[in-house]
Amino acid sequence: MVLNLVVIGTAISLGPLHNSAFILLLSSRRGVRHGLAFLMSWLANLVTVIAVVVLLTGGQPPARHSVPSTAAISAKLAIGVALMLYSAYRHRRPPRPHSPPRWTAWIDDATPVTAAGLAWLLQPWALVGAGAATVIEANLSTLTDWLALTGYCLLATLSLIVMEMYVVRAPAVANARLAALRSWLERHQEQLVVTLSLVIGLWLTARSIAELVT
Repeated sequence: MVLNLVVIGTAISLGPLHNSAFILLLSSRRGVRHGLAFLMSWLANLVTVIAVVVLLTGGQPPARHSVPSTAAISAKLAIGVALMLYSAYRHRRPPRPHSPPRWTAWIDDATPVTAAGLAWLLQPWALVGAGAATVIEANLSTLTDWLALTGYCLLATLSLIVMEMYVVRAPAVANARLAALRSWLERHQEQLVVTLSLVIGLWLTARSIAELVT
């Protein structure tokens, strides 16, 4: 479980779409406040999903090869296959001219509530779902699994935490460097999405098949 959560959490953190949006929020008026609202909403979404799973399992992993266990592994397998297909689709489709999302036009007039809603909208729910299917294996009677779940949430939020702290500590330098990072992410967004989807899709598919047959 721990290794799966590390891989999924890293993939969530590295996603180019929400990182670009977060940098744009930080560069707006009251950027630190908007960034904090986005960050807290992002983290709250992850914690809520985990809490729901833990409530359903009672904090105890289902027996191996039981119906709930097999269903969770099958869900991860389906997500893995879907990510690989999505990667192939994005790779083969004709290039499209890049244009900023419509919401960027009103970013300076955004409220913390809007920023929080944007975090919910941009959350990579397929990966969050894969994380939820993995959390089913958690045994909350052990400290190790508590630490694993906490680490997963923090790892999946790490890029946002780092950028928020950077802007708070050195706003002038941070805004310039983050603007350059956002420009790079936008130029390479297609390649990043294709690569991340393929790598995580392969990982989830391979691990799920291995879990089903052993």
